[in-house]
Parts: sequence; C-alpha cells; structure tokens
Amino acid sequence: MSLYYSPLVYTIPEQEDGWLLKTVLQRRLQISRKLLSRLKLTEQGIMLNGERVYISVKVSAGDRLEVRMEQEESDDILPEELPFNILYEDEHLLIVNKDSGIIVHPTHGHYTGTLANGVVHYWKAKAERFRFRPIHRLDQETSGVLAIAKNPYVHQHVSEQMIAGTVDKKYMAIVHGCPAELQGAVDGPIDRDPEEPHRRIVTPDGYAARTLYNVVTTWGNGSASVVNLKLESGRTHQIRVHMTSIGCPLIGDRMYKTLPSDGIDSETVTMRNERDGWIDRQALHAYELSFDHPILKQRMTFQAPLPPDLEALEKRLDAEAQPREDRI
Repeated sequence: MSLYYSPLVYTIPEQEDGWLLKTVLQRRLQISRKLLSRLKLTEQGIMLNGERVYISVKVSAGDRLEVRMEQEESDDILPEELPFNILYEDEHLLIVNKDSGIIVHPTHGHYTGTLANGVVHYWKAKAERFRFRPIHRLDQETSGVLAIAKNPYVHQHVSEQMIAGTVDKKYMAIVHGCPAELQGAVDGPIDRDPEEPHRRIVTPDGYAARTLYNVVTTWGNGSASVVNLKLESGRTHQIRVHMTSIGCPLIGDRMYKTLPSDGIDSETVTMRNERDGWIDRQALHAYELSFDHPILKQRMTFQAPLPPDLEALEKRLDAEAQPREDRI
C-alpha cells in the first residue's frame, strides 16, 4: 500500500519560468505554511521532475511539480459500523446527509455512536486510509449536508473559502409564527447567556452574526412558517438564536422555546407547546452546500432531501393549521 495519496501535479507555465519553487507552492497551489512545513519533512512531499528538491530552487517552464501528502488515519476514533447516507464521494471529499440525533465527532461522554465512528469504519472496510476531517459542524439534532475532507490540503482550501464567505450554506427551518418581513436579515451579535452558559443570546457585546431569511410557506394566518436561511457567519446555535430573537423560535426546540414571559398570550403559548411535541428535535435541516472544489476547480453544489420527520411535521401543519400559503 502506498504511503501517499495521489499527488497534486502542476506543470510550470512560461510566465513562471525562473520563479522560486516556494513562490509557486504558496502562490499557485496556495499551500499553507503549516502544510508546507510538513511537506518539506516528507520524503516524497515535494518532487520536481521526479527528484526531491529544496523549495529555494528556481523552476523552469515545463517542469513537473508533484506534491504528495502522507496517508493518515484517525487512530483515536473507534471504528463502528453505523449507517449513513453518502451524497457524493471522490478521492478528496466525502459529502454526507447527516441524520438528526447524530453527533459529528466524538466528545467527552460520547466516544461511540458518532458520524466519525461510522465513517472511519466505512473507510477501513474498504482498506482506505483517511483521517476524519469535517470541514464544518452541524448540531446533534440538525440534519443535512456535511462535508468531510480526506486530506489536509482540501480541508485547508475549503476552510479558507468558509472564512472568506464564498461557501454557501443554506438551511430550511419550520418555525412558530412568521417574521414581520417575509424576506430580510437578522443582524444580532451572539454570545453566551451569563445565566445559562450552554445557551446563546443576542447581546450588544456579543460576536457579530448575520442570518439571511426568506419565508416560503405560512400556515394559519402566520401561526407557523417554513423559512429558508443562509448564514453569513457561523456562531453556535446562530439560526436558533436569531429566529427566537425575532419571535419565531424553531418548532421542537426545547432550548429556545416560547415562554409565558415572552409577552405572548397564553393561548398561543399553549398552541406552540403542543406543536413542539409533534417532533423530537428542532425543525432545522441543512439542505444545500456549495463551494469550489479545490482539486477539480469547479463550483459544486450538494443537496440533501427533506427528512421524513420534517415532511411529517409539514403534513400535520397542513392538516391542523389551515389555510396554507406557499410564497414561492
């Protein structure tokens, strides 16, 4: 078995004749300093025309540059046969449709039963060696598209796209009530609730957070709505906190639910509490993820269909909260 993944191959063009190899690696392949330091210590990490070289050498037009990363495994994650839904896979990326109730990565008290355990088992069963590198996270109870990188180069490049704001993450939520404006943005800094540190709140002293939303369906004169959302930042519980802050908490959300102290009449509070019992988790689904593939150099979009529990919730609202109005 090879010790390396398939190499990144780059042929030096005429306009880069005479450049330092280090410059090509950093400017053209955009390899981070951290990864470059690892490659320099790897026997076949940086090869020019089939020979190992120092990054201080000058390159010539037509030279063949090969960059190889050593194969890795997640030795600290216990392989466990668990089902999960693959939306897309190549030698660089694994895109899955995460079920609700599944934790992405082992944490204190949750060493098994996570998506990571299942993915590591899946790779081992195919005699493949990859380290589990989720590019982003989803809350345990949130379902939908999740991207996993198979090597540090791909992880670095998609992560940088996320920091730059060029990754599109789209969510669908079923909420109590209906926003006053059918389309808009929630700009609200988020930080920990000082009275309950596991919760987040909108507070002037918090970290900047912005969520775009669009109402696509309403029921019962605005008693419930389907809202599509796009994150422009990635704060913990951001969608749940922002929707709660405008009076539209997610149905089924036990942490950010409507309380009598919110100034809502008791009849509405009772109705919302009843609907919270119609589903076992917050009604939130990451339905679409788009980014530029670091190797294929193509914009790729991945979509996850609506899970059965959210379909059932919509049908129940159709039956008990008439009339329904679709806005798209």
